[in-house]
Amino acid sequence: MTDMLPLLWACVAGIALGTMFYGGLWWTIRESMASVHPALWVFISLLVRMGIALAGFYFVAGTHWERLVMCLLGFLAARGGVTWVTRLPKENAADSAPEARHAP
Repeated sequence: MTDMLPLLWACVAGIALGTMFYGGLWWTIRESMASVHPALWVFISLLVRMGIALAGFYFVAGTHWERLVMCLLGFLAARGGVTWVTRLPKENAADSAPEARHAP
């Protein structure tokens, strides 16, 4: 049981890192749409988000590859969570044409 606790904490840390990374990406895109210099927003955000994520992975993993894998799994799980939370509301489904749901 004591071997599983560090792996659980690594997964939780991965979820936190992923939430920061993908939530920051969502926030950056929203802010850059109204900015005069959107490329600057995106570039600086990329550097900050990647720096924090890489430092977090390095800190969490230490010398244990198992922790790195669990942290990565949590990071990827956070992507799905942030995508689900920040999705746009669907338009009225009855208004969309059935042929618009697939490629011709």
